[in-house]
Amino acid sequence: MRNPFRYFKTSPEIIRLAVMMYVRFPLSLRNVEDLLHERGIDITHETVRFWWNRFGPLFARSIRKPRVLDGQYSNWAWHLDEVFVRINGELHYLWRAVDHEGEVLEAYVTKTRNRKAALKFLRKAMKRYGRPDVVVTDKLRSYKSALRELGIAGRQATGRWLNNRAESSHQPLRRREKIMTRFRSMQSLQKFAAVQSSIHNHFNLERHFYRRDDFKKNRTQALAEWRQLAA
Repeated sequence: MRNPFRYFKTSPEIIRLAVMMYVRFPLSLRNVEDLLHERGIDITHETVRFWWNRFGPLFARSIRKPRVLDGQYSNWAWHLDEVFVRINGELHYLWRAVDHEGEVLEAYVTKTRNRKAALKFLRKAMKRYGRPDVVVTDKLRSYKSALRELGIAGRQATGRWLNNRAESSHQPLRRREKIMTRFRSMQSLQKFAAVQSSIHNHFNLERHFYRRDDFKKNRTQALAEWRQLAA
């Protein structure tokens, strides 16, 4: 594999740290610049922007590929929901699929919220992960129509509180949208949502399931694996 850091004077460790801080936490570019400055790293916010655009998708692929190949996700139940996002005053929809453990499986941006968009989103997700046993959705008719065309309408489940898992998973993106004062284009939203989803999955340690000692070990291991991405 060609070294992606080959022509960069900055060390890969600093680049990984900057990208992680910007994508994982609700920080602005200038926030990251100030935090790195406190650590003796003198860069501009535009450098942070360049790094995340250049290396964010690379890191996301490095995280996602082994998880898909090794089956490190669950098809027991998928929770589907849409996020309403305004881009330059125009309403867009970010479709998201989350499994019952909080793993973000897929994120897809469209201009419409109809059967065609739902079908395209579901096909995209199933091509990568296979078919789920249960599909939890809200009562949007587009889901029912798309699932019927895919032949799994009988696996759909709807209910007032059933989709709380998907609703809760929207919160990091909403915080990011507020910090960025909204997204500027569909491409930037799609790119950021895909990168953020992979990094969220990598650091999603479900701390409420583990004792403190085990959680600390899992956190240390996740951080060590992050530092080896694209090595």
